[in-house]
Parts: sequence; C-alpha cells; structure tokens
Amino acid sequence: MRLWDWAVAAYGAPGVGEACLALQDNNDQNVPLLLWSAWIAATGRRPDEDTIEAACDTARAWDGVVVAPLRTMRRTLKAPVPDIDDGPRESVRNRIKALELEAEKHLLEALEDLAPAPTAAARPAIDGLVATARIWASVTPRPALIRLADALPA
Repeated sequence: MRLWDWAVAAYGAPGVGEACLALQDNNDQNVPLLLWSAWIAATGRRPDEDTIEAACDTARAWDGVVVAPLRTMRRTLKAPVPDIDDGPRESVRNRIKALELEAEKHLLEALEDLAPAPTAAARPAIDGLVATARIWASVTPRPALIRLADALPA
C-alpha cells in the first residue's frame, strides 16, 4: 500500500489524529514523518540511520518552508478577525487548509521515495517511531509515541 493511502487511513483511525497533533503541538514532532515512521515499521522496511536522517532533513525542509507557514496562516484565520467578514475569511482559510494538506501529501511522497523496499516482517510501530524521533529531536517523547503506536490500526 502506498504511504499516502496508508497515512490517510491510519490518521482517520480513532485516537490517531489526536495523538499526532499532540506530538506536533506539544513535542515539536512532524506528523507526516511520524506516519512515515509507523508505515516503514508496518510494511517491513528497515531504513538505516542515514535514510532516517535524510527523511528528517526532507521533513524539516518541507515543514519550514511550506507546511508550517500555511498552518500558521490557517490557524490565524480560524478565529474571527475584526473588519474581515467571516465568509471570505473562512473561504480563504479552507483554501489554505487544502494547500496545507497538498503540501503534506507531497512531503509523504518524498518520504516514500526515501524508504527502502520491504525486506522483513512487520515490526511494531513504536520501533519506527522511536528510531525516527531520536534523530528528529534531542528529546524522544516516548509516552506520547506509545500513545500514538497504541492508537494505530494493527
């Protein structure tokens, strides 16, 4: 299964979206990268440290230049703004939301291109999540990663 399709299905599972957003907002983790990490484990892929580092670099670039600025604008437009009618504001916000999702899809496609071919049996999602989180940040938010791993469909 392609990463995008897997990620959309996984994100829609009960508790996954909330766990991902908590990791993003509270631990500065990257949701598409987390989903990639869980997908590589679920599909029996075993990236080496250089591949995981390249995935983190790709995610940082997409996040810093494209996704995070769109997310900031979308969040800013969520609340009413004085002197701006709600209808047009919400219309623009929805278009930005669609662009943000498109950017995340492109990021997932770039991450999928970095993933090695499957070579082994599936592993627990937590294995992939922890391996990537260790390279992504100086602190590995293990309890939050466990919550996400537990919420992911088997």
